[in-house]
Amino acid sequence: MNNFTALVTGANKGIGKEIARQLAAAGHTVYVGSRDAERGQRAVDEIGGGARLLVLDVTETKSIADAAEQVETLDILVNNAGIMVGGATPPDADLESFRRTYETNLFGVLAVTNAFLPALRRSPRPRIVNISSGTSSLTGSTGPDAQFNTTGSGAAYRSSKTALNALTLFYAQALAPEGFRVNALAPGLRKTDLAPRAAASDGDPAEAAAGAVRLALLPDDGPTGEFLSWDGTPVPW
Repeated sequence: MNNFTALVTGANKGIGKEIARQLAAAGHTVYVGSRDAERGQRAVDEIGGGARLLVLDVTETKSIADAAEQVETLDILVNNAGIMVGGATPPDADLESFRRTYETNLFGVLAVTNAFLPALRRSPRPRIVNISSGTSSLTGSTGPDAQFNTTGSGAAYRSSKTALNALTLFYAQALAPEGFRVNALAPGLRKTDLAPRAAASDGDPAEAAAGAVRLALLPDDGPTGEFLSWDGTPVPW
């Protein structure tokens, strides 16, 4: 297997850390993106292998630019960094919670992806994986048999991931002529500190990470512009 170079944002903990760990274990060089240098270095030390620290705050223009200058060639970008601020329905939500959520979950992905496109374009097989959420599915949130809560709770987070799905599709379409494979992943409910419900779950982050790694290592004839579950099954938009 070739030694690829990957960047995983928000990789000092949770699913991102597991993605970085699995890529490094497979022999790849992995930039562990972390806005906090100390926590990021702890993750790098724990992962070992080809893990390297890259201080990166996806909401700060200068931080993104400084990080991009340090990476000449990149084969894989995993936009994993994400937050959930509050869980209110739209009638009860404050505008600031939406702004903060979109700043990381959507605008951060756009800013980071565009900053690292020059490095990705130097790769013979560029891959972008955006970590979304099954709860972003509009199909899964409507109708009498809706899979997810239909009251609009968690609207900031869920709608930011719906927008991320659209952005994923648009990147896939725009970059297809250059050989990019760009996909969104629904990782499932995992035991992370994203929200109290996640923290109380028993979902293994490593299982979700394995799904992201599969998308990161797709062959040239692999899918692009798709929304897939951690187990590889399609998720309805």
